[in-house]
Amino acid sequence: MGPLEGIRIVEIAGLGAAPMCGMMLADLGAEVFVIDRKNDRGAEATLHVKDRDMLNRGKHMLRVDLKQAEGTEFVLDLVEKSQALLESFRPGVMERLGLGPDICLERNNALVYARLTGWGQNGPLAMAAGHDPNYVALTGALYHTGERAGVPQSPPTLLGDAAGGAGITALGICAALIPALHRGQGQVIDAAIGEGTGYLTTLVRSLYYAGQMNDERGSSWMEGAAPWSRAYACADGDFITLLPVEERFYKTLLGLLELEEDSLFKDAHQYDKSSWPHQVARLESLFASKDRDYWCQLLEGTDACFAPVLAYSEVHDHPHNKARRNFKQSGDDWYPVPAPRFSETPHEPDWDGTRIGNVGDVLAGMGFADKTIKSVTG
Repeated sequence: MGPLEGIRIVEIAGLGAAPMCGMMLADLGAEVFVIDRKNDRGAEATLHVKDRDMLNRGKHMLRVDLKQAEGTEFVLDLVEKSQALLESFRPGVMERLGLGPDICLERNNALVYARLTGWGQNGPLAMAAGHDPNYVALTGALYHTGERAGVPQSPPTLLGDAAGGAGITALGICAALIPALHRGQGQVIDAAIGEGTGYLTTLVRSLYYAGQMNDERGSSWMEGAAPWSRAYACADGDFITLLPVEERFYKTLLGLLELEEDSLFKDAHQYDKSSWPHQVARLESLFASKDRDYWCQLLEGTDACFAPVLAYSEVHDHPHNKARRNFKQSGDDWYPVPAPRFSETPHEPDWDGTRIGNVGDVLAGMGFADKTIKSVTG
């Protein structure tokens, strides 16, 4: 049933990072109750396609009017019976709803109360609206993306919302559950997407301070300035990527491309920046001469540190992804399978919403009255 079997989590319906964090916890086996609006679902909960919402899979959906005392009391009763709460409102909203951390921890002093926002619970930007690139921009990570002559651009929602937000918050909840379960010690988690993303830049910052990159945007090998560290267009309009950082892998690439004797490469050290612009031009011409499939046949699976650049519509058909069963089809959609994989406590997500059981029966088993159950499940 997953490593989080037996863990019950209350998720207050929100946008982007929070429902993804709840999805991760549900995929790990936790029982997640989403508290959504009593009336028509708000924009926060319906940004994703209504009839195929990947982020709410495996969760119990409840409709609660948090502006009414009965709704607040129901959530507090649920909190008493749960191990964690996840919310993503601006600072102060949960307090105004009567569901702030002080009240919840008074009802359940072993509760892990996770607050996931863009900027954190305090500071000059705490009350300001924002989204993924805004948060990432303040960490330095966005600056070092995109072509040197272009504008910074990172993959949509991936670095900030998904990694720095959902991923780091899920890690925090799992970590805080240990003292909560062992010693009954609850606590509040102040999770900011910007700070989580900043934390994830630690590896690249170590290279920055080691002199491998600088504030001259696009000038380092990590930003695509090196001919062996960038993407290239192929004859069919598709793309491939290279990154043989180590000398032995670089030599493998040159050998497979039959460039060992090419004067542009033979007479220049791998890290000789003066040679990079001419080498880039040479490789651009070379890769543009053949389709992506040709280069996959030649380079994929070797130590050239190569991979094709795939669109979302292609990834499930790649041989490695198929062999590892990295994507699961449900209806017309292909879902990424959860990672990492567990040898002793594997958990299969509720892909089509048929296995988690009737939420009314679940609430009844927790001791809730029939009248209350009908009000939140109707």
